[in-house]
Amino acid sequence: MFFDVDGTLVPRTSSSVFLAGFLGHHDGLARAEDAYAAGEMDNAQVSELDAAGWAGASEEQIREWLIDLPLASGIAETVAWCHTNHVMPILATLAWTPVGSHLADRFGFHAFSGPRLETSEGRFTGRVAHHFDEHDKRDFAAAQAQALGLDLHSCGAVGDSRSDLPLFASVGLSVAFNASAAARTAATTTVNSDDLRDVLPLLNRLITATR
Repeated sequence: MFFDVDGTLVPRTSSSVFLAGFLGHHDGLARAEDAYAAGEMDNAQVSELDAAGWAGASEEQIREWLIDLPLASGIAETVAWCHTNHVMPILATLAWTPVGSHLADRFGFHAFSGPRLETSEGRFTGRVAHHFDEHDKRDFAAAQAQALGLDLHSCGAVGDSRSDLPLFASVGLSVAFNASAAARTAATTTVNSDDLRDVLPLLNRLITATR
C-alpha cells in the first residue's frame, strides 16, 4: 500500500512549506506549490526554488525541526494494521528524502521515495542532487511492487493531488484523502477525514479482493 506525504499524511500543507517556515522562504514556496498544483510550474522548478532556501542548513537541524511536523492522526495505527494484515506500507512521495527517512523510521514504513538534496560536510548546498516527479513516483511504486512479487494493479494508493494521478491510474485501489478535485475524479474512492484510520475499511476490501 502506497501512501503520499504532503497533503495526505501532512494535512493541509506540505513538509517543504513547513520546513520553509524555519528556513526563511515560506511565502515564496507556498506560491510555487500552488502554481504546481495549477499546472503552471513543474516539480523540477519548484524543487530548485525550494532547494536554494536550504543552503547552509545542517542535516541535524532539519531532523530536529521534523519532530514537530504536523501529521494526520492514526498514522502509527494504520501502519501497524498494514503489518498485521501482511500489507507492506510504503511512502510514495515527492517530499525530500530527509522527510521520507524521518517518517519511515518513526512509523515503520518499508521504503520511501523522493527527490534528493545535495549535501557537503553535513550541510545542504542549495542544489538538487536528484529530481523526482509524479511519473517517477509511479515508477518507484511499480519497482517496489515488482520487488515484492506483486502486480501494481493488486496494490493501492492513498493520496490527495496532482502528484498522485499517474500512480492512481496504475493501482487497483486509489483513495483520494482530503483531496483536490482532480485527485477525487481520478480515484477509485474518496475519504475526507482528519484520521488516516478511516481508510482501513477500504484497504480491507482490497485485501479481500486480491486473496
